[in-house]
Amino acid sequence: MTVKEQITQELEKLPEPLLEEILDFVQFLQAKHQTNSIFSENQPAQTLITEHTLTGSTAENLLEFVGSWEGSDIRECLQLVHDSRLPLEF
Repeated sequence: MTVKEQITQELEKLPEPLLEEILDFVQFLQAKHQTNSIFSENQPAQTLITEHTLTGSTAENLLEFVGSWEGSDIRECLQLVHDSRLPLEF
């Protein structure tokens, strides 16, 4: 039995609300694939690699992309971070 036949067989068992979710997911996958295809056709290979190599970057590396702090509320922002973070448990 092919994958398409297996999917069709399983779809026959599902109620309408789940079928609507599956349709939404299939349309999402199609749009994602279409976007990726268009992006990879229009961009050189080096650009694609560069855009996906931020994992493991340091904060200093990331500042190149996000800029510098320009606000006057740094203390309030830091306090908000400290107040809202969960305590570490070891």
